[in-house]
Amino acid sequence: MNTTQTSTEPVRVAANYTVTKRLGNWTTADRFQVRSHRGHVVLDLRSPHIQADEISVDIDLDHAMLKLLVPEDAVIDDWDMQRAGRGRVKDAEGGRATGGKRIVLTGQMRHGEIRVHRGGIAMLSAMFSREYLADLRRAHREGGFPTVDDPARTA
Repeated sequence: MNTTQTSTEPVRVAANYTVTKRLGNWTTADRFQVRSHRGHVVLDLRSPHIQADEISVDIDLDHAMLKLLVPEDAVIDDWDMQRAGRGRVKDAEGGRATGGKRIVLTGQMRHGEIRVHRGGIAMLSAMFSREYLADLRRAHREGGFPTVDDPARTA
């Protein structure tokens, strides 16, 4: 299972020609820097350990994909994000989300894509990973519950 990471500096996540996943209760930070060139990044921002009402994600995506796992009521603000070429922010439930955490996307995306998964879809995205399988084995061994699929569940 991932270790918890805290800092006043932004958490840096890089994925160049690779897949990088940060799932479960992996951080308490509220600022992130994501850099990816032809890679795939999954960030789980559903953890109750992230206390801030506003989460800042500075991106630099080049032919890459960023998947954000967010709480059901989170609001995505991509006003200050620059786009070049084809690419978009895919958020099926975004128009109905109100009153939750505010996730601010800044930086630039060149021929990239940002997918926002909420609720059950976010749980399924987390469950189809090696990290979840390792978390299940840990939970079985220790007699607890897995937390990668639902970070609000305590270990």
